[in-house]
Order: sequence, then structure tokens, then C-alpha cells
Amino acid sequence: MKQSPRDFYQTQIEEYTQLHQKLKKQLVLSSVFRLVVFLAICVGVYLTFGNTKLVLAILAVGIGVFVLLLTRHSKLQYDRDLKSAMLQQNFTEIESLDRNFDMLYDDGKTFVNSQHPYSQDIDLFGYASFYHYINRTSLTMGAKALAALLTENSIDRIPEKQEAVKELSKLARWRQSFSAIASLVKTEASSALVIRWLQGYKPFVPKFSKVLSVVFSVISVVLFGLYFFGNMSGYLLFGWFLLGLFISGSYLKKVSQLSRHTSKIQSTFEQFHKLILEIETQKFSSSLLSEKKALIVTSKEKASETLKKFAKHLDALDQRNNMLVGVLLNGFMLRDLAIASKIENWIENHSGEVEAWFNTITFFDAYNSLGNYAFNHPAQVFPKITKDKTVLQVEGGGHPLLNPETMVPNNLTINEQEFFIVTGANMAGKSTFLRTVSLHIVMANTGLPICASAAVYSPVKLITSMRTTDSLTNDESYFFSELKRLRFIVSKIKEDRYFIILDEILKGTNSTDKAIGSRKFVEKLVAGNSTGIIATHDLSLCEVSKELPQVKNYYFDAQIVNDELFFDYTFKPGICQNMNASFLLKKMNIVD
Repeated sequence: MKQSPRDFYQTQIEEYTQLHQKLKKQLVLSSVFRLVVFLAICVGVYLTFGNTKLVLAILAVGIGVFVLLLTRHSKLQYDRDLKSAMLQQNFTEIESLDRNFDMLYDDGKTFVNSQHPYSQDIDLFGYASFYHYINRTSLTMGAKALAALLTENSIDRIPEKQEAVKELSKLARWRQSFSAIASLVKTEASSALVIRWLQGYKPFVPKFSKVLSVVFSVISVVLFGLYFFGNMSGYLLFGWFLLGLFISGSYLKKVSQLSRHTSKIQSTFEQFHKLILEIETQKFSSSLLSEKKALIVTSKEKASETLKKFAKHLDALDQRNNMLVGVLLNGFMLRDLAIASKIENWIENHSGEVEAWFNTITFFDAYNSLGNYAFNHPAQVFPKITKDKTVLQVEGGGHPLLNPETMVPNNLTINEQEFFIVTGANMAGKSTFLRTVSLHIVMANTGLPICASAAVYSPVKLITSMRTTDSLTNDESYFFSELKRLRFIVSKIKEDRYFIILDEILKGTNSTDKAIGSRKFVEKLVAGNSTGIIATHDLSLCEVSKELPQVKNYYFDAQIVNDELFFDYTFKPGICQNMNASFLLKKMNIVD
């Protein structure tokens, strides 16, 4: 029997809770072991103090063991943090299934754009919005990419998008692993800034530096051997050490500047190579995912290995801040020059590929949110894509943010060049219905399943006018802002095929003027062979259907039963006859 999303998340919580507890215990033992090694080094130095060679030998071996233990401890910490991120994801998903938005991620309110065809009108962004509900991105650039997917208003490659979303919906564990790794990325610089820095980098390390550092290190090893076997004075070894410091010191300023830049991007590359590895090792069958994976999989070295090498170079340069590494190894091995040379060689060979790798990571970070939505809503359906005259046919459709247990499903069939006028009492469901249809179109164009039991869709772009606001900044009245919005719609439908959704247009003028203006605007849209829906309280607008066969009337009803207002939230053909404003004014003791 197939596991439900909730059961899957609960199983994951139990599994990762056990792993997390186990890692916490291992970290305690690791800390104790490191302390024991440190104390053993101190005791060894104390007992052999006065025997320089033995002290140096104990320090060399002890520090080597301590560094290995430190590396292992860091890996345990990373594994613990990864499991913690996994746990958090599963707790968040259970909250999401209950439509609790407080634990969800960024709500995307910064992506609202009043000039966009629909982003301001349909609760796409902001608290408790569709973006807030669907967003599972872990990277800033992924969050922007997800917003771009929902607002691109593109009808291209929808079947391929659907296949990609379906495939990712079945890879729940892989998606969570990818997102958990991405959530641990901590960087002070955006990916765009990193790419610009890499592409504009000016090298300063001489070409012979790599050979020089190798030769200098070999000579240092020989001198150490001679010193330990008593064949050379310590003063000569110290002089060689000072020479190394002098050579390294001559590049100190430029290496320090390089280190300041790389320290800001180190975490990015440390985690990104892991993300690339996740993509490389996962098999994809859908064409879109395979196409994106191909951008990082070539006949040359794997992108993950290439990024891993760079991450190691950056980490090695960062270790120069350690006094022991920064002084001793620069004096005997010219370490700064050697590492800076490796970094510059990497930049020269691979800086042009980084943007494609970053874009691939961004794509999967954004698309994982789509796959996660599809996984969380197995009862929803992917619309059947056609090129028929039926633009949208939905059975049992509803708003994706409403509780499915209380939601009233509706059927809708609207054909090319049809225009619906929807009337209804206040709170009867007109605006929710318009946003439902709008979201169905946006979701279908993005490749998502929609909240319905069955759906057929002939792809079309969306444009809306539902929440026009006045502008104090531009000294514009509400009415003028709305006129500009309607002009925007008229200009757009001349350029392409759009599904138009309007909610109570021309609210900023008197009722007579509004009725005349609304009728003329609907007539213009119909004359332009447009398809869409307009909601209104103005029943006179419904008269247009008598003259224009393309226009059809629908309504949402409200009834007063036992002195209580009752809504059935059902989309019906016809014109609403029951309004409720007077009843509500009396019911709430506002008027007599």
C-alpha cells in the first residue's frame, strides 16, 4: 500500500531523530578524545622538555593526530546539522499539510509587482499566499527562480514541465537530501557576485610559483633531516626559515586580499560541490531534468570533483589565519604562494563554467518545490494539455489553499472567445472563484497539478485586474490607476493570446458611469476575440449576453434561511437575484 505524505514524513522524523541522537553522542566522545590527545601532547612535551628533537617529534605527531581528529569532528558536526535540517523539513511538511503557514519559509512578498500581468491580484505572494505555501527553496537564488517560474507566464513545454514535476514528486528522499545540503550554505556573497568576481579576476602569482614552492619544500625536508641527524646547525635551518618568510611576505598583501574575497565564498563552494554531486548521482528520465543534468555532466572531469577541488583550495587558504600554519608552513613551504597559484589556475580553467553549474543548482532548488507540492497533493490532477477550442475544463475544482474537507468544488468549462459575467452577493464566493481559476492557469502553465478531480487545458497566458490601488507617490487617484491597468490589458491582448480575469472594474466612478463604462469595455474585449471572466455586482452588465452570444452569465447564490445568511458557494448558470448588503447591515445592528 502506498504511503501517504503524512505517514512518510512521520517515518522520516522517527528515522532522523534516532540518527541525530546517535551523532550527538558521537560528538561528545569525539570532544573527549580530542581533549585526551591534547593533554597527552602536553604531558609528552613536559616529560621530554630539554630534548629539542624529541619535543619537535612529539609536537609533529601529536598535532597531526589532533588535526585528523578535528577534521573527523567537523564531519560529525556537519552530519548532525544535516540530520537536524532533515528533521526540520519533515516537521515543516506536516505543518504544511495542516495549512499552518507560521513554520513555512519566505512568503515572497518582495516579488509582488503591480506592473506584472497578475502577480499583485491573485494572492500569489505574501503571507498565506500560494508562493508561501509552495516554497521549499533553500537558496536565495532558488527562491528568486521559483518566483520567476510562477510569474513567467509562459505556455512553452508544459508537458515536459509536468513530466519533470511528476518525476521529482517521486523522489522525496532525494529532494529532502538536496534541500538539507542547500540549507547549510552560508555565504556573504550572492551567486551573481561570485560569478562576476571569478570572471573579472586578475592573477598576481608568478607562473613559476608552483615549481618554486615544490623545490623550496623539498629542500626544507632535506634540511630538517640533516638537522635531526646532527649533520647541520639549527642556525642554518632557522636562516632558511627566515628566507621562506621573506619570499612569502613579499606577496602578503595580495594573498591577504585574495583570502578576504575567498573567505566570503568558501561555504558556497563547499556545499555546492555536494549539491552538484547529488544531481550527478541521481538518474533522471524526464527530458527537462535530463537536459539540466547534462549541463554539469561532460566527458571531462565531473563538475562535483572540480568544485570540490576548488573548495579544498579555498579552505586551505583560509587556514593561513592559523598562526601555526601561517608562519611555519609559509617559512618552510611557501604555502601561501602554492595555494594562491592553485586557486588562480582553477579560476583560469573553470570560471567560465561556474555560471552554468550555479544555474543548474538553482533550477533544481526551485523545481524541488514543485515536486514537493505534487507529492503533498496526490489527489490533485495534471491537466490534459490540448489544442482544442476548450480553454479550460475543470471538474471538482477548488482553491489549492482551502481545506479540501470543507472546500466546495465547482465545475467550469470555458471555450475560446467566450466571456463569462459572474454576479453574486457579498461573500458568496465570486473573488475566491476568480483567484481559483487564475491559480489553475498559473499552476498549469508551471507544470503543476491543479486542485481538481479532472482537467483539460489549452494553454493560454493570464492577465488580471482585481486589486488596483491608488499611488500617492505618483499622485494618481484610484480611478486613474485602474484606467492605466485596463489600458495595459488592452495593449497586451493585441500582442498575444490571454485569459482575462476582472473583478468589479471601474469602482472609482459613480454607478451609472461605471455601468456604461464596464459594458463598453466588455464589448471591446469580446470584439477582440478575448476569453475571460468578469465578476460584478452590476446586474445591468448581464444584459450584454442578449446581444453578444459569446457572453454568458453565471452567479453565486446567497439565501436567508431562518434569519441566517446561507451560501452554497456553487457556480451556476444565470444571474444572481439575491443581494445581502441590507440584510447584513441590519443583522450587525449597523442600521435599523
